[in-house]
Amino acid sequence: MVWGGPSRSRSRRARGAALLTAVALLGSTAACDGGGDSGGGGQEARPAPGTGAGAGAADVPRSPSERLGLDEGWGPDRAELDRAARQVGRLRLPDLAGQVIVASWDGTQAPVPMVRDLHLGGVIAFDPNVTSAAQISAVNRALTRQAGRRGWPLFLGVDQEGGVVERLRRAATRFPAFMSAGAARDTDLTERTYAASGRELRRLGFTVDFAPDADVTSGPDDPTIGSRSASSDPARVGEQVVAAARGFEGSRVLPVIKHFPGHGSVPADSHLTLPVQTKSLEQLEATDLVPFRTAVEAGLPAVMVGHLDVRAVDPRVPASLSRRVVTGLLRDELGFGGLVVTDALDMAGVTRGRDPGRNAVQAVRAGADVLLMPPSPAAARAALVRAVRSGDLPRRRLEQAAARQVALLTHLRDTSSAGQPAGGAVDAASPAAASRALSAAAITVTDGPCSGPLVGASVYPHGDPAAVATFDAAAARAGLVVLQRRAAPSGLTESRPRPERRRHEGRRHFRQRVRDWKRVEARREQRLARWSAREDARLAAGTSVGFTGYHDVPVDGDVAVATDSPWVLGRVGAPTRVATYGDTPAAMDVLVEVLRGEAPAPGRLPVRVAGVQRRGC
Repeated sequence: MVWGGPSRSRSRRARGAALLTAVALLGSTAACDGGGDSGGGGQEARPAPGTGAGAGAADVPRSPSERLGLDEGWGPDRAELDRAARQVGRLRLPDLAGQVIVASWDGTQAPVPMVRDLHLGGVIAFDPNVTSAAQISAVNRALTRQAGRRGWPLFLGVDQEGGVVERLRRAATRFPAFMSAGAARDTDLTERTYAASGRELRRLGFTVDFAPDADVTSGPDDPTIGSRSASSDPARVGEQVVAAARGFEGSRVLPVIKHFPGHGSVPADSHLTLPVQTKSLEQLEATDLVPFRTAVEAGLPAVMVGHLDVRAVDPRVPASLSRRVVTGLLRDELGFGGLVVTDALDMAGVTRGRDPGRNAVQAVRAGADVLLMPPSPAAARAALVRAVRSGDLPRRRLEQAAARQVALLTHLRDTSSAGQPAGGAVDAASPAAASRALSAAAITVTDGPCSGPLVGASVYPHGDPAAVATFDAAAARAGLVVLQRRAAPSGLTESRPRPERRRHEGRRHFRQRVRDWKRVEARREQRLARWSAREDARLAAGTSVGFTGYHDVPVDGDVAVATDSPWVLGRVGAPTRVATYGDTPAAMDVLVEVLRGEAPAPGRLPVRVAGVQRRGC
């Protein structure tokens, strides 16, 4: 969908006005209810549509999930929601509080005691927790067997987006950044690719992936999202997010789209501070909110809310703690009935100047169902219990949150069609083949010839060390001669220390020793310069290929390759410029084929890059 035309402009203005009205109404309601920092809280769960007060309403008995205000249309059916509502309704209050918490953990052993003792909903794994596929599979099996729940799965999550955010680098197939999907422009391929990734995650025991990103990147001033976004075009982001999420769902992995209401247009990183979103509601409706609205309309099941100060909605309150954002904007305005997850609650964007226990309570009051990574899971659990017992938080709000989580995880586990990949050639292939197929469809040549060889018989790769090492291996496999800068002999690089005057040594003798040292050093430097000149001449015989990685200073050459965000291609002088959107082994294999003229580069830049010749071939 592309915004444009008089009727769509009027529609956008109408939606903006509706957003303003909804937020204003929520603010006044919150004020009447005595809301806290987030502009609301403490209310009972909203009734499901058609079950509220009115003519005949008292004659229609409501089911357990209807009494909690749980709607269908995002995954679980009414029977699954009712079963989950009954299950969580029987939990002791401390266990109910623990169920809405998903914690991080230390080490590489399964954190069974923590999960079991606190009755946590689950855990999230990061790089330090993972050493191999066998190890993390054993962790997830132990958690499931020893700390699992009777009747519903654990929330076993991971941040495995591809590109710069990949926590399973030592355990799973590497995939390129999500921007590859925007460059390839093929939603069927996107769905098949992320289905393959999901199948691998499921084999490792994970039930949740915090991906894909529904953020719309604003360009070079976006320091956090960049290539994690499919595009700077909101409509393209939306369609690719839905396709990737469908792939994960088909593999029985819960996709959590993020970071509502959009992190790609703020100039700060919420890991370090609370970014300020200064757009008006109408501007948000036309840009950042578009992919989330698309996802909600497609029935996607879970949304992560970011730590963002959305000035047009709830000034100076993190969105993850704001009832006006979570309940007012996401649930009431966009109509989302599914699972709401906070971004990590140990990030500076939400911890600075705030009490962690109060944050936990405020997030649940705002409408969140899962509290991700509170600094202390035990303290967060205790704060929730105190809030319920003091009357600051209704137990029904906790039951509603836990029931959504339990119903959704159970639904994914039990879906009869789960695990059936989408149709196409990639389906029967390995995750590595799926990763390669996406990179082959995404690779983009912005400057230089669109066909034929782009390099000579030998190449000199330089720049980002990780990309160079992976490229060297790919080039060697293809029979391309790779030139590497050799280290100079130690006799040319190691200078002798300047002489120091010895005790009782005459001044004339000392000066002579210094003159001798200078002559020796000058000859060494001359020999080093001649050696370096010969090395430069040897390397100049090959095509210079410069690699620029994540947040690197642009690296130039005869060919310039951007392995992360493509904006660096506008700041180099290379006659040939290529975007790969990843430095995976598959992406480097594809790059070698394009450089040798053996394969086309069908991708197109999904973002505007000033200073390049074209958006693709």
